[in-house]
Amino acid sequence: MPELPEVEAARSAIAEHCIGKKIMKAIIADDSKVIVDVSRSEFESSLLNKTIVAAHRKGKNMWLQLDSPPFPSFQFGMAGAIYIKGVAVTKYKRSAVNDADEWPSKYSKFFIELHDGLEISFTDKRRFAKVRLLDDPASVLPISGLGPDALLEPMTEGEFFNSMSKKKIAIKPLLLDQNFVSGIGNWVADEVLYQARIHPSQVASSLSKDESARLLKCIKEVIQHAVEVDADSQRFPFDWLFHNRWGKKPGKVDGKKIDFITSGGRTTAYVPELQKLRGVQATKAPDKPRKQTSKKKKDDDNNDEEHDDNGHDDGAGREEEMENVKSKQMKNGTSGKQTPRRKKSTKDDDVDDKEDDNDDVRDDKTTRTRDSRVSAKRKSQGMDANKSEKSSGRKKATSKSKSRKSNDSDDSDDGNDE
Repeated sequence: MPELPEVEAARSAIAEHCIGKKIMKAIIADDSKVIVDVSRSEFESSLLNKTIVAAHRKGKNMWLQLDSPPFPSFQFGMAGAIYIKGVAVTKYKRSAVNDADEWPSKYSKFFIELHDGLEISFTDKRRFAKVRLLDDPASVLPISGLGPDALLEPMTEGEFFNSMSKKKIAIKPLLLDQNFVSGIGNWVADEVLYQARIHPSQVASSLSKDESARLLKCIKEVIQHAVEVDADSQRFPFDWLFHNRWGKKPGKVDGKKIDFITSGGRTTAYVPELQKLRGVQATKAPDKPRKQTSKKKKDDDNNDEEHDDNGHDDGAGREEEMENVKSKQMKNGTSGKQTPRRKKSTKDDDVDDKEDDNDDVRDDKTTRTRDSRVSAKRKSQGMDANKSEKSSGRKKATSKSKSRKSNDSDDSDDGNDE
């Protein structure tokens, strides 16, 4: 999901190349899942002949200020990206679409042409983004509900420590909570916790003042550096965890092994040798590393996959729930023995995204296969029951015949008993 550095790179590019230019053409996608609460025709007519005055951002949200309202607002979701034709704009690792052969891209949801011929497109190949037309984007949700921006409104050490001291949850999901601080996503959270040498599952309220100050310093430094290089990951320091955390592939950073766990419903990369639980948590059972396979739980994002802007990994939660249900069914013997799936190796990070989209299909196929096996088993049991009933009937008939032959002797015995 595009995080603060990627969204800031898009805002900066628009501010540099588009301010003061008039919109001469507008094409809005007929996609009500992405284009929220406004018709295509109304959106397009509201943009024509307007001049771009400024580009704003808070957290992972961006909006364009025109010379008069309403203004277009962009919530980037999982794969939203800004393209300016002829201008290099950094995209999130998994957001890029191929705009070389087709312009605007088939994934374009918002397209405008300016009076000097410059063209801008907002694309979303996963359709989790939201594009709105608002009179004052900063005064309404989702932007009005965001916490302080991690870059523009940094907390002081005292504010940060006092805020965390009230939070009885793990530090990783707290950093992902956009109501606590806005702009931090999965890769930034993993990076700052690694650099601060803090375990992702450490309870926030248990952090000391020194740990809190160290974490705040890392947040500022990581975000500031990523923004300064326009979120170009090739220009990130070589010793950052970022370069080795994708796809849950086995790896090392500075010679130390990287493991993967789930924290706050998100795939989390950390270095056990450097990031240790402390205090009461250190005596509890250690985290179990996630199996490093290409099959994603539905939200990495996360998973760097599907999750909302409050840091919740909706997809991962659904997948975990499905896995729990399957596990219970197998334990209860309701589905019988099943042939285990073969693990597929991951060739690159895009495979993970494709498997996210196909998980529901797989689950449906698994369910149908399970149902057919149960049905076959029930038929088999029914046939056995019929055979048993016929055999029982023959035995009963034989028993009745024998009973008739012995009635006289039985009556005699009864008389003697009396």
